[in-house]
Amino acid sequence: MTLAQRRARLGVRHHLAARATTVEDAVDGVVALHATDPASVYLSAWSRVRDVSIADVEDALYSRRTLLRILGMRRTVFVTDVATAGAVQAGCSYDVAARQRRLLEKQLGTLGHPENVARPGEWLDEVMASVEKALHARGSATAQQLADDEPRLQQQLLMAKGKPYESIGNVTSRVLFQLAAEGHIVRGRPRGSWQSTQYHWSPLTDWLASAEGAAGSGIGGGGKTGSGSASLDPAPADWPSLSEDEARAALARRWLHAFGPGPVADLRWWTGWTAGQTKKALTAVAPAEVDLDGEPAIALPGDLAPVAAPDPWIALLPTLDPTAMGWQSRDWYVGPHRPALFDRSGNIGPTVWSDGRIVGAWCHRPSGEIAVRLLEDVGAEKTAAVDAEAARLSDWLGETRVVPKFRTPAEKELAG
Repeated sequence: MTLAQRRARLGVRHHLAARATTVEDAVDGVVALHATDPASVYLSAWSRVRDVSIADVEDALYSRRTLLRILGMRRTVFVTDVATAGAVQAGCSYDVAARQRRLLEKQLGTLGHPENVARPGEWLDEVMASVEKALHARGSATAQQLADDEPRLQQQLLMAKGKPYESIGNVTSRVLFQLAAEGHIVRGRPRGSWQSTQYHWSPLTDWLASAEGAAGSGIGGGGKTGSGSASLDPAPADWPSLSEDEARAALARRWLHAFGPGPVADLRWWTGWTAGQTKKALTAVAPAEVDLDGEPAIALPGDLAPVAAPDPWIALLPTLDPTAMGWQSRDWYVGPHRPALFDRSGNIGPTVWSDGRIVGAWCHRPSGEIAVRLLEDVGAEKTAAVDAEAARLSDWLGETRVVPKFRTPAEKELAG
């Protein structure tokens, strides 16, 4: 499969060459939006949905609840549709929860301050059950309200003892993280603006019970009826409704439709699975083998027909946009620009795209200007289109200012 075909698929399926009509369609096109930086959810939607507003995204997340914020692949927070979230929970989140629980129990037993917790496993079970009970009683609560209800959330950990960056903190966020990773509670509305990282929490079953469109949404290639799709119609009582193996196969199909063809290593990286889990999922999917300019890769079976090349397009994508973070091997769309665009942890910053590849970076200055730096010559017509898109984003944000949670060299230089 040619490089031109991969870029055509990216533009069309990720709703960058032709925008979607709803936030849900935009999310479906890329499987999930990265939500570690809350602003990225809204900016990723803006890049893909015609005439979208902040209120439209909030309506899908908090009123209709057709989208769900969930801890998933690679211990990262994502926004997905409710059905896909069920597959993420079964196929990824439970593994994350098990690893993080072992770590937290170890730290409670060895780093507890002022003294260690004698039986960390039992202690954690009791505290988690108490917090969940308190949350059910309240219906919705902030972390501080739950700490008021359950004082043991103020148990402290002494981290990095004896080092210059030694710190003491309580376990509130860690326990809430654990409850979310195990599928008991969910992040609701933020406490402040739409850029806040502090949330009101709700019991997951209560949240799903009021979600519109959860039943019948399905999951498979393209999110609806793809080849070999596995239906996901979660009800609150049995969510998630797939086994771990079924969920991983469903997620592999989704990734292959949105990001394929790609190397097996890219699927494994995106999901955070082990080699054995990846192999088992692909055995169920039975992908087609393709060649990417000499590199072996896989594609969704029955999805080898060429995608028509879209009209020329440009896009301004935010920090950790799912398109930029869909693959581990990125040279085919990043080119020589990697050092300027990524931070030391591998997080990509705001980028400018043209026809399926990155050609520049952007930032939001305190003045409100969207400043752009093109990293290569794209011609006068494309440059004018980039400037117009930057002006459109500036108008859309209005008085709001967006500073990425993860700063990259190009973004920091542009910000001044």
